[in-house]
Amino acid sequence: MNILIIEDEKDLVADYKYFLELNGHHVTEAFSGEEGLEKFHTLSQKQNPPFIVVLDYQLPKKDGIQVAKEMLDSNPKQRIIFASAYVEDTLRESIPKLGQIVELLQKPFSLKTLNDTINDKEIYADLEKLNVDIKNLKDVEPTHAQIRDYLELMKKSQSHNN
Repeated sequence: MNILIIEDEKDLVADYKYFLELNGHHVTEAFSGEEGLEKFHTLSQKQNPPFIVVLDYQLPKKDGIQVAKEMLDSNPKQRIIFASAYVEDTLRESIPKLGQIVELLQKPFSLKTLNDTINDKEIYADLEKLNVDIKNLKDVEPTHAQIRDYLELMKKSQSHNN
């Protein structure tokens, strides 16, 4: 799977990249908001858009919210995982302005947690197939684990109704 990591802490990017590549992913890295957008657009023009963007909030030149907004304007279905220490504060207030669901990981988190979150690629597609209103779901600001649990409940409910 293609992953674009936009994070200004080079040691952290090296850790993410090493672990994710060990797990079979292809990683492109960027160290500022502007560089991340350039790489996003370059990859998109090559018909090889990143499947997932792992994005920090506090970045040089453009913050993560600005970067996410531009990406979502270009590709409204782009999957974005905010990996930030600012989840509880700034991000919870700013994300509704994006008008799209994005996923949140509160730093610090384990590399396994990152990989597990990335590998749940079908979760929103599966919820849409079950006629879940994704926009309303995001209003309650669920964690990734809560979304996964909700999907399992919906699947069980659907199988009992059939």
